[in-house]
Amino acid sequence: MSWIDIGPVGIVDEGEVAGVNANGTPLAIFCKEGRFFALHDLCTHGQARLSEGFVEDGCIECPLHQGLFDIETGEPRSPPVTVPVRTYGVRENNGRLEVMLESQADEG
Repeated sequence: MSWIDIGPVGIVDEGEVAGVNANGTPLAIFCKEGRFFALHDLCTHGQARLSEGFVEDGCIECPLHQGLFDIETGEPRSPPVTVPVRTYGVRENNGRLEVMLESQADEG
C-alpha cells in the first residue's frame, strides 16, 4: 500500500472527469465540491472507460449503455449497471494528487 502521484490538482476541473494511469491501473479522477475521488476506469457492465462518460448530479454515466455510478462510492445508480465499480483513496499533497492503489471497496 502506497500513495502514487498521478499529477497536479489541475488535471481535473470541478464537475469533470479525467482518465489517468497509476502504475498500470486505469483510473477515472473526479472533482466534486473541491474534493477528489477515484474510480477504476472500467464499467462493471461493459468494456467502456468511465473517463469517457459524462458527469451529472454526482454520478458518472457510462458512455456505452448510459448506466450511472456514484463518483464517491462507486455504487450503481441506474440500470443496466448493477455491480459497484472499485473506488480508490485520493489525497492532495503540495498541489499534487496522489491515489492509494489499495482498494477501499471490492469490485463486484
